[in-house]
Amino acid sequence: MRRSALTRQTVTAFAAAAAFVVLAVLVAVLPVPYVTWSPGTARDVLATGGAGTQPIIAISDVTTYPTEGRLDMTVVSTTAADSRLSLPQALVAYFRPDHDALPREAVYPAGRSAEDVEDADAEMMVSAQDDAVVAALRASQRPVEQLPAIASVTVGSPAQGHLRPGDLVVSVDGTATPTPALVQAAVRQAQAGRQLTFVVLRDKVRVSVPLMPAPQTSGTGVQVGITLGTGYAYTPRISYDLGQKIGGPSAGLVFALAIYDKLTPGALFAGQHVAGTGTINPTGVVGGIGGIQEKIAGAQAAGATTFLVPAPNCGDLAGVRTTMRLVRVATLNDAIRSVRSLDSPAAADALPTC
Repeated sequence: MRRSALTRQTVTAFAAAAAFVVLAVLVAVLPVPYVTWSPGTARDVLATGGAGTQPIIAISDVTTYPTEGRLDMTVVSTTAADSRLSLPQALVAYFRPDHDALPREAVYPAGRSAEDVEDADAEMMVSAQDDAVVAALRASQRPVEQLPAIASVTVGSPAQGHLRPGDLVVSVDGTATPTPALVQAAVRQAQAGRQLTFVVLRDKVRVSVPLMPAPQTSGTGVQVGITLGTGYAYTPRISYDLGQKIGGPSAGLVFALAIYDKLTPGALFAGQHVAGTGTINPTGVVGGIGGIQEKIAGAQAAGATTFLVPAPNCGDLAGVRTTMRLVRVATLNDAIRSVRSLDSPAAADALPTC
């Protein structure tokens, strides 16, 4: 009688192979808590826009000047908040040049929805655009007035329906209020049942806003139901049209340079192809960002020859390979001086680099 060919060793081998296949499939399809960063597409913020399209940065109510050359904002392409990554995808990104894999919570904090993250990124982008305008106006010697700004209005408060977020407070009851503390002091001196008049700048128009303060819900004094921040008044109208969802604050430096170039005579970039990144505050200080290596790769792919690197990011460039000149900048004025130097080979070679 012939014995079966399926020995114990054969069965064990088949079981092990089947288990391996199942594990391999699970590894390939099960999500891991990581997201990827990769180079995004660079965009020229000096572009004037074609027929029927708007420029990325539009300026009116002030004299502007033509620009030459190209100034690219750089972005990082990130795994969408509602997408998942497999282990092989994460490993490929980790070992691939100019890409990275990061813990998911580093980009999308736990407990926050995809909409929450997008809203926060959009808010940071708007703040970066506003700060870039102020920094560029100051660098170009245009007048800018710092004023208290209405940050929020409490629902059901005396201010609801009267004051609006974004209003710039000029005075309260005839007293000039150039700081938030002076607005608060004027409100503290008010009396319940007696009209209080705010004069605000709303979309650059001075508006008188009367309202009736209400007693504090606890303690003494009155309240109007507002929170205050800092805003700025200036003559030019400056708007942005990116045409797509791009969030975060990292384009601030590039926006400020583009606005400065449009507001000042002479072509700052003079035919050069420059890219860059970095946050900016209203005083022109440049801050560090994430994804610097991915942004450098995106700029290289777009053909840029110079990349403006925020000074805090100079320590993040280990392993970067590029033919671009990597220029270190700490302020908007640093960036302006550096770009002006690019026309002279000797001056360009003397620029601080990372």
